[in-house]
Amino acid sequence: MAKAPDAEFLVDFPTLWVVPDWIEEHCPIPDSFRAGERMELYPWQLWCTANHYRVRPEATVGQLAPAFHYRRSQVVAPQKTGKGPWSATIVLAEAVGPVVFAGWARGGERYRCADHGCPCGWWYEYEPGDPMGTPWPTPLIQLTASSEDQVANVYRPLKSMVKLGPLAEQLRVGEEFVRVGDAGRIDVVTSSALSRLGNPINFALQDETGTWTKENKLRRVAETQRRGLAGMGGRSMETTNTWDPSENSVAQTTAASKRRDIFRYHPQAPKSLSYKDKRQRRRIHAIVYAGSSHVDLDAIEAEAAELMEHDPAQAERFYGNRVVSGTEAWLDGALWEARAAAKPRVVKPRTRVVAGFDGSDIDDHTSIRLETLDGYQFTPTYGPDKLPTIWDPADFGGQVPRLEVQAAMDEVMRTFDVVRLYADPPYWETEVDGWAEKYGEKVVIRWYTRRVVQMHAACERLKTDVTKKDSTFTHDGCPITADHVANARSAARPGDRYVLRKASEAQKIDACVTSVLAHEAAGDVIAAGLAVRKKSYAYTA
Repeated sequence: MAKAPDAEFLVDFPTLWVVPDWIEEHCPIPDSFRAGERMELYPWQLWCTANHYRVRPEATVGQLAPAFHYRRSQVVAPQKTGKGPWSATIVLAEAVGPVVFAGWARGGERYRCADHGCPCGWWYEYEPGDPMGTPWPTPLIQLTASSEDQVANVYRPLKSMVKLGPLAEQLRVGEEFVRVGDAGRIDVVTSSALSRLGNPINFALQDETGTWTKENKLRRVAETQRRGLAGMGGRSMETTNTWDPSENSVAQTTAASKRRDIFRYHPQAPKSLSYKDKRQRRRIHAIVYAGSSHVDLDAIEAEAAELMEHDPAQAERFYGNRVVSGTEAWLDGALWEARAAAKPRVVKPRTRVVAGFDGSDIDDHTSIRLETLDGYQFTPTYGPDKLPTIWDPADFGGQVPRLEVQAAMDEVMRTFDVVRLYADPPYWETEVDGWAEKYGEKVVIRWYTRRVVQMHAACERLKTDVTKKDSTFTHDGCPITADHVANARSAARPGDRYVLRKASEAQKIDACVTSVLAHEAAGDVIAAGLAVRKKSYAYTA
């Protein structure tokens, strides 16, 4: 019978529950002291399986990939959580399990292994309204990784599961491929065996896509496989540790995609927890390893602590499941997160504020950021829909909507008493000149971020007020700004100075730059004695 979903998850969608039940009956524990015993999927494995095989309510018999809610899946989990063995179970299910949608049950129908060449005697009874499954008639599968050692993390447990369980009758396992029946195959594909690309396939397991890049030619592998799957009605799944954002990997591209037909699983601890602090690191591990009962957190801490000594970014990626660059960040993202107000303030109209503006055209974001003169920084909103004043050109056909930005700036200026605006002019010289003419040359200041001495000093002032214990600086917790702060890197310049740069072309920092500009404007305004409005008096005779 179908297993009820774990109480930790609310599963209110139709899915092929027959698949996780089939896995637990046919894929035994592959190694260690319990090798050969019945496997029970961890809650996170069950959740990912249920979502990958989630069926669209309008699905009809005969549909292959379009019957499912998700075209493909991405599972990002830390080292030693059990990704490899679980991936092996998915591959085996795609080879001989009931993974193809076969209609809706009226109730009482059964899936019988005996009807599909498996002599184990297992059967599964559907409830009314359940989606039913059937095996692929000719399964053509590629198990893909960057190297033989990497692919072995999945292929080795797969071979053990076949050897120790009932699937040995249906599968003939070799060193580089598995024969499924008379015509089906599971092929192992690595960077040294790319000749297999281009073959028709109906499932691809892409392992450790956090290391798949254009440079090692694995980005082409991913794209080629997905084109092949589209023609065969098949789907794919990525499994990976967290990636280095400076490498622009396949995993990073998948995570950043705005497509809604990709299932993503990436458990993360709050960014306010610092991986550098041992106690907070323990809390991070407890969150990202939750549900993997075989994991000894003391052993994980020992490995992470040793790696922290020479490569802290790698330790945080592998064990903390966080996206961090291999180069040192300008500001620890956890420290920025810790400055977020417990509850975002409502800044009333006509409040005296300062502003920062950084504009782009087609590549980077354009952003407006405000700061009150008592040290609260926030992203204002504009228009009837109260949209944040951060524009990603990708959301507007590849180009920032200049008229919309100008309208938003006008609304900000009308709403608040903006005493100073520091604006970085490149790409926006005409608009900045117009604002200076409209709002005053003493209000709108052209502030070039390319000036090393001034930019270094401004960055240091914000960094100091974020990190020092007695600082009263707070912010609104804007998630885009938090990401941009975490993406920022120090680019060394002569004289022990630096400016800010991106970790990679894909990692934007524009909202971070506007935060620096707004904070610098606040400091300058306070120093000039402009923080409080001066009262004026009119006398009549």
